[in-house]
Parts: sequence; structure tokens; C-alpha cells
Amino acid sequence: MIKLIATDMDGTFLRHDMTYDETRFAALHAQLQQQGIRWVVASGNQYYQLKSFFEKYPDTIYVAENGAYIRDLNQTYAAHTFNPAVVAQILPKLQAIPELQITVCGLRRAYVLTTEDPVHVADVNRYYPELAAVASFDQIDDQILKFAITCPVDQTDAIVAQLRDALIGLAVPTSSGHGDIDVIQLGTHKAAGLHELGDILGISLTEMCAFGDGGNDLEMLREVGLGVAMQNAQPAVKAVADDQTTDNENQGVLNFMADFLVDPQ
Repeated sequence: MIKLIATDMDGTFLRHDMTYDETRFAALHAQLQQQGIRWVVASGNQYYQLKSFFEKYPDTIYVAENGAYIRDLNQTYAAHTFNPAVVAQILPKLQAIPELQITVCGLRRAYVLTTEDPVHVADVNRYYPELAAVASFDQIDDQILKFAITCPVDQTDAIVAQLRDALIGLAVPTSSGHGDIDVIQLGTHKAAGLHELGDILGISLTEMCAFGDGGNDLEMLREVGLGVAMQNAQPAVKAVADDQTTDNENQGVLNFMADFLVDPQ
């Protein structure tokens, strides 16, 4: 029996304009509460951005920063941060690749360089509303959750492979596609975050349903009891999913939930 539903946001729950059908979700959320099913957002994005979408739903739990930061409005369940010595090894390797635009994601806020293109900074700010510009990443006084990277779209796979080799033993690159890459801690991903949250809530991974579309959703969809891929998902994501729904633009998560909550498994 499913006791928790988790969803990725970009390319999954949200439409391309970063909205969702709020009226329809309100009705479905009421059904979740009636059936005792927990609602969880599992995303690579910053907690402060994610919570802005669900201000009306204080029971929402956030598995943010690709599983590194787990919390709700009132308490933090887990915060996994890089050892500063590891951060000091990772940054030069990232900065040695000229095609990369780097955002360092901390517990308090995210950071970009003051030399970064203002257009890119404005785009980063959409996903990281708590954002600061620093002259050097050495100036950051924060605990680091992950690194978010933007690269040329057509080079995404090649750069992921390059980083995988360069960061052996330090971190793991994962991509949702389209020029976006997250460099995350070893053993830290959405599935690990859900497992950790499940231990706290008394819910096993087999009692969870999850929705996703990108490479950073692979572990999550593979390990939960019911993994659902979006119609617009990457082929590798569809390959590991148990089921499929319509695309994000047509609110596939809500469509699947509407059918599922009538006859929950």
C-alpha cells in the first residue's frame, strides 16, 4: 500500500512556465490527507524555492538539493554537507573546465561569482532565490550541499563523463539533461533522501510512489515501490519506471494521482 507520494518538480510536476493546476491539486491534496498519504517534493532545487510552490500546504516535506537537505517548514530532518577539504579539491576541477558556469549550493544560500553573466545569474535566481554573489568561492562561509553547473546543452553528456572521471572518490555528477548538471555527495541522491525520510516516518521505499523525468530521478524511480516516468522523460528514466503518465505540460502527475487515489494500490 502506498503511504507516500514524492515528485520531482522541473519537467515533472511543473509546466514549462513553472506553474501547476492549483485548483486541481488542492482537491487531490485533500484526498491525500483523507487517505493518510504523505506529500513530498524531491528536487535538485533549493528548499527556499520549492516551498514557495506549496505555501498553502504546511504538511509538505522537501527532499531538496537532490536529497542532501530534508526538511519541512518547522524542522530539519537531515542536512548532508561536503567536508570543506573535499570542497577545496572539487572547485579547482570544476573551474578548470571553461564551459562551466558554477553555482555553489550552501545550507543558507547559493553562491555565484561576481564575474558571472548577469543573464545567467537571473536564471539561477529563479531556482535559488537565496543567492549571493562573491568575488571568489574561497569567501564562502557556509556548509556546502552540492554544486549546480550549467554547460552547453550539446556537451552535457560529455561533460558528465569528464566529471565522473575527474571526481572519483570525491563526488558524483548527475544530470537532468538540457545543460544542467549537479555534482552531489557520494551516496547522496533522491532515493537515499527518501529512504532516510522513510526511516523517520516509518514508511519503507516499497510503500512510496515517485514521479520523475531526468537522470537525477533514476535511483528514486528504480527503488520506490511505484516509480512513474513522465511521457517527456529521458529514455533511461522510462526504462527503470514501473509505469508512465502524460507529460508535464499536460499535468501528468496530477492525472496519475487522480486515477490512483480512486483506487490506491
